[in-house]
Amino acid sequence: MDTIVTAILLGIVEGLTEFLPVSSTGHLILATELLGFDAHQWAMFNVVIQLGAILAVVVQYWRTFWAVGMGLLRLNPMSLRFLRNLLAAFIPSAVLGLALKDYIDVLLGSPSVVCWALIAGGIAILVIEKRAKTGELTGIGELPLRQALGVGFAQCLAMVPGVSRSGATIMGALAMGIERRTAAEFSFFLAIPTMLGATTLELLDNREAVMSGTMGVGWTEIAIGFAVSFVVALAVIRMFVAFVSRSGFKPFAWYRIVAGAVALVWLGLR
Repeated sequence: MDTIVTAILLGIVEGLTEFLPVSSTGHLILATELLGFDAHQWAMFNVVIQLGAILAVVVQYWRTFWAVGMGLLRLNPMSLRFLRNLLAAFIPSAVLGLALKDYIDVLLGSPSVVCWALIAGGIAILVIEKRAKTGELTGIGELPLRQALGVGFAQCLAMVPGVSRSGATIMGALAMGIERRTAAEFSFFLAIPTMLGATTLELLDNREAVMSGTMGVGWTEIAIGFAVSFVVALAVIRMFVAFVSRSGFKPFAWYRIVAGAVALVWLGLR
């Protein structure tokens, strides 16, 4: 398959799935298997294009970030708590991600792990949706530190491909009584430091290939994948919060279970 077409397809997959509780990494791994191209060659591409989806969050919520930034300059308590909660939620995955990177890399090469994680995550969403008692709409700066840390530790589950970073953080938040919209937006904002850190680490690990231009995939493909993931993710973000506020997360749970089961059958028949 032409590399440009592959870049566009992977950009669409990333943009569609980064902020939905269905695992963007898992879908990229399965897409690699389905399309039949060299997973190692596209490994860094898959990480870097996530920045396109992250940029979509910045664009969609620029007023929030502007307000927080201005508030930090004035030492506004709400803005300070917003930053505190974001950093507190980021630290657990940053520490464990560095400590377990070699083990995570091994899991990233296993499509079957993705399938089982999709199914298990779908069941978990159904259970949490049924039992969770969410509070009233609140701002991220109003959350207590213990809830922010709890979301951060929940995010660590997403180190297993197929679990879903957004799924783990949103469901972790719901389990602690955080309202749906706040849970979704906290997950969006937490993606920024998390994915910036992951991309920086990936670039540092592959700095020789980057400097020599032997990355396996060219900058043209990366730029296209980045742009496509940005546009698609921006559309998804705008629809997602309204959808889950109205319909909840059960549709995503059933999708995960069906997709994981179908993929397991497909892998077994190859």
